[in-house]
Amino acid sequence: MELKDILRKCDHTLLAQTAAWEEIQALCDDGIRYGCASVCIPASYVKRAAEYAAGQIPICTVIGFPNGYDTTAAKCFMAKDAVDSGADEVDMVINLGWVKDRRWEDLLSEIRAVKAACGQKLLKVIIECCMLTDEEKIRLCGIVTDSGADYIKTSTGFGGGGATREDVALFAKHIGPDVKIKAAGGIASLQDAEDFIALGASRLGTSRIVRAVKALEAEK
Repeated sequence: MELKDILRKCDHTLLAQTAAWEEIQALCDDGIRYGCASVCIPASYVKRAAEYAAGQIPICTVIGFPNGYDTTAAKCFMAKDAVDSGADEVDMVINLGWVKDRRWEDLLSEIRAVKAACGQKLLKVIIECCMLTDEEKIRLCGIVTDSGADYIKTSTGFGGGGATREDVALFAKHIGPDVKIKAAGGIASLQDAEDFIALGASRLGTSRIVRAVKALEAEK
């Protein structure tokens, strides 16, 4: 697979609690230079990053992150605020306690509400696979499909586990035709990236693919 084809599927990501503007700015520069799908950054930097990037790359942010147990009203506020600040894409974390309580209708309603708050912008739904059973993952594939969200996403990267090949293959088998897959967390190499794309992922949430490409360039 061509490097440019891998890079255009990457959400070039920096979500560390200590992320400073200089690092966000460098992330934007690299995302633009390498033709990434977006930069995924903390909500507090969305407005400044959107102004800095000036339309050269989509701005993605996260809400209800990383635990997912904010109220629906809070998540909707965060989504609208992010979009109003210039976000093109929003990655939300579901309420994992509701999954364990089997509150399927509440989960569906919340995702629909956040999608409405996003307007025409992309919504990706993080289900944190490392905390779920396969039965729960399959049920959530159906809920995300019914919600009108654009993507189902494997992981926050903060939950103790990241994307696995098995989970992406499971998603591909159980999501509807209008839902895409984002694999995130632990994608460390170009081989990882190729594997996840081959299994059906349209987006990769990672900070390490651009780094890997830079390492290749340094060897030349």
